[in-house]
Amino acid sequence: MIQIIRDGNLYRACDLAALVGVSLRTLYRDMDTLAASGVPIRGERGVGYQITAAYTLPALNLTKTELEALHLGLAAVGESDDTELANAAKALSSRIDGVLPEDRAAASGWSFATYPFADAARGFKYMPKLRQSIRARQKMQISLRGDVYKLRPLALDYWGRLWTLAAWNETASEFVTLRVDQIDSLGAMPAAFVDEPGKTLVDYLSWNKARNSVRTSN
Repeated sequence: MIQIIRDGNLYRACDLAALVGVSLRTLYRDMDTLAASGVPIRGERGVGYQITAAYTLPALNLTKTELEALHLGLAAVGESDDTELANAAKALSSRIDGVLPEDRAAASGWSFATYPFADAARGFKYMPKLRQSIRARQKMQISLRGDVYKLRPLALDYWGRLWTLAAWNETASEFVTLRVDQIDSLGAMPAAFVDEPGKTLVDYLSWNKARNSVRTSN
């Protein structure tokens, strides 16, 4: 039934009943069931029925990595030369942003909708090397906006089209959070690292929590 009416046109109940081979009574009951199940059907007996959305999807529970992959794909399509696809990707991303918990943006200080797709796309090429270095505990040298950092990469985090790298800065002996899309170049250093007190991911999370608390109180 959904396959027939998903084009958005208005269908008379008698025509639908004939198409699927059921009685009018069964047709009415099935349409009521679909509407009660959340399918966006508009209409009534004696007038006709139409679906108000071209496609419907069941409720989805996405992991953080799945959501990241979805936004990666949307960001890539958003830079497409196909205007229709690019606009659809941006519209879909805005709809997704609209239903995500707001505390992710609030906690980091970044807004979901403020970063254009081009910014996210610039950081894509660095993601594989950063992920690999985090897994291998490989020190990295990163150039970002004229500054050079010798880092222990600890984690990548994702804030709705914006990826950040949490790291221990070997040169300044402090934690840093860097935007991946602002990286100019990066390379692995010959040295690996092991966890040391005060320089681990757990330590970074405590430091970041304390920093955010100060910002909130101010």
